[in-house]
Amino acid sequence: MDECPKQPIGEVQTLIPPQKGEPLRYNGEYVRNETREIFMRVAPLEGWRRAEQIKQPVDRDFPDARKIVLVMDNYTHIIGSPYEAFPAEEARRIRDNLEIHYTPKYGSRLNMAEIEINVLVNHGLSGRIPSLDQMKKEVKAWAENRNKHANKINRRFSTDDARIKLKRLYPLFE
Repeated sequence: MDECPKQPIGEVQTLIPPQKGEPLRYNGEYVRNETREIFMRVAPLEGWRRAEQIKQPVDRDFPDARKIVLVMDNYTHIIGSPYEAFPAEEARRIRDNLEIHYTPKYGSRLNMAEIEINVLVNHGLSGRIPSLDQMKKEVKAWAENRNKHANKINRRFSTDDARIKLKRLYPLFE
């Protein structure tokens, strides 16, 4: 799991009248709307990714699991967020179903959710999106399309490659 902030941005003036033979141009002025966090979850063995809140894996994706293992790159992503979004009893229920592991420091490139967020932000949400509702629709459509086409992360960086390229991060055993 990983997250990134995204702010819906609306146009103030939609079009600058073109001169003859020039392409359409847009004014650079915009309206900032409220910022939201997009939480991306990837289940590589299941073959899907989702951008939703933390309650979904507990209640919908894996309701019969004794523990759901979340791997993320930052301790602050999850520790308090259920308590900010839900009453204490509900937040505790959600947290009790989670086992959290963290990627190694400076190892975020290994984080599959971060890779998916980069694909989402750079391809699915690359333009201006005027509202939170429109952003939700765009994120949902992007995830459905990626899942439908079974897009997978091509992990060409093997463990052996990592031990060579990142040898300063691996301990030496004698």
